[in-house]
Amino acid sequence: MDVAYTAPAGAKADVTLTAADGSTVAGSAGYDASTWVPAKALAYGSQYTAKVTSTGTDGKATTSTVSFTTMAKPAHLITVQSYLGDHMTYGNAVPIVLSFSHSVPTDSRATIQKRLSVTTTPTQVGAWSWINDHEIHYRPKVLWQAGTTFDVAVNTGGVPMGDGYYGKNDLTVSASITKNPMSIVVDDKTHMLTVTVNGKVVKRMPASNGKASTPSSSGRLVIMTRKPSEIFDSSLGTGGTPVDSPGGYKELVLFTMRLTWDGQFIHAAPWSVKSQGHTDVSHGCTNVSTANAKWIYENSLVGTPVTVEGTPRPVANGDGWTDWNVSWATYIKGSALPVTE
Repeated sequence: MDVAYTAPAGAKADVTLTAADGSTVAGSAGYDASTWVPAKALAYGSQYTAKVTSTGTDGKATTSTVSFTTMAKPAHLITVQSYLGDHMTYGNAVPIVLSFSHSVPTDSRATIQKRLSVTTTPTQVGAWSWINDHEIHYRPKVLWQAGTTFDVAVNTGGVPMGDGYYGKNDLTVSASITKNPMSIVVDDKTHMLTVTVNGKVVKRMPASNGKASTPSSSGRLVIMTRKPSEIFDSSLGTGGTPVDSPGGYKELVLFTMRLTWDGQFIHAAPWSVKSQGHTDVSHGCTNVSTANAKWIYENSLVGTPVTVEGTPRPVANGDGWTDWNVSWATYIKGSALPVTE
């Protein structure tokens, strides 16, 4: 819960929240100047006392005190999870991604968003955007500055999330952006993949994208996962759901870097080396040699930006971390709160 208060213009307000056992609850200012948010969710079915002291410009202080009891633990709870982990280093296009275990109705999103905060060093303009009813992302206006550190606070425990559901948990994440950002461009016209680090080209390699019947998607994408090997099974769709797959395949693939949820990767493809640099022959992925895929795998990060150019199919927004595939003006339309810069 939040403690909301009204103070005269120019007055400074101090809030103290005390539990029934006399312990003080830590907290800080909320989304705006008239709210105070506890650092962690309050206990259900417990009594608290809030004291708000307002000191005016004339130095005079006024104190208001109110006691209240929190609600009993609700029957329906929503878990909030982060795709990013503590103390990890990411590429400079990584969005902060939070997922909800149950759909969140539109009219509850502003309340939730007020309980989300991102603190960055150095400071950068950024915004939250609801990608769908289960997921919200945060990205800066332009790519993260090299070496940025960020702290995410999600104070959603006990927050009403609509349709009788409440937040189950709080969470925090502290992570950083690489000091040597890499970017990848895949050009379908030249059938080449180009890697730059700190803005300088460091490697070019032949590639083969999706053939005419299964073209790769063009757009500004982001590496979402990196694995030394995994099984590619065309009979399984997004989330492992079985799908019809005439002429399908089941293959152990090395050095995989996922770009879309529907199955577009950069990966090792020793079977197509003769076509790489010349012809598109894949099912939609970007094929490179085993040695080149290993090099990308070892040097890239989750969050490395990948631009695919020249294919006949644009990526569908939301098919992967497509946060950079839309303009800033379009992106902030997904925020449930006004975005200020």
